[in-house]
Amino acid sequence: MIIDMQQPRPYDIVGNQIQIAGMAGGAFEANFNYRITEGHDELTGNFMAGDGGGGHGQFQLTVDVSGAGFMLNRIFIQVFHASAKDGAELDSVFVPVVLGPKVVPGYTGYVEHTVVGGETLWGIAARYYGSGTFYYRLVAANPAIIINPNVIHPGEVIKVPRA
Repeated sequence: MIIDMQQPRPYDIVGNQIQIAGMAGGAFEANFNYRITEGHDELTGNFMAGDGGGGHGQFQLTVDVSGAGFMLNRIFIQVFHASAKDGAELDSVFVPVVLGPKVVPGYTGYVEHTVVGGETLWGIAARYYGSGTFYYRLVAANPAIIINPNVIHPGEVIKVPRA
């Protein structure tokens, strides 16, 4: 069976209501599972996908993670199906995402900021948050772009989480 998770994409910033969507199937109708975890707590559930004729069908679900005891700002969304033979997790897809409410209390969304020459994360944080001391929010929200908080490059587009 095939699982193509199209939402969220790797390192997207998500809120407490996480939309999980894509294509799955390869059987008449199949039961798929999801797991959302960061190593300390996890949420699990399942959904059906398929087209009723052995093909693939779209899936879309919303998972409320507001009650989870997540401690970290990076979580992992896993979608898989369980083997009918032994319960083994098959065709597993993992997507790392950033949990916005752990980065900025009251998270509602983000804006994109294109870095220009001479800018620093401290200065960008001061512009958007009123204090450069919040630069760590930018680092947490952009793990695929900001590898070293002392080095950003003109033209990079960084996500600025907002409350």
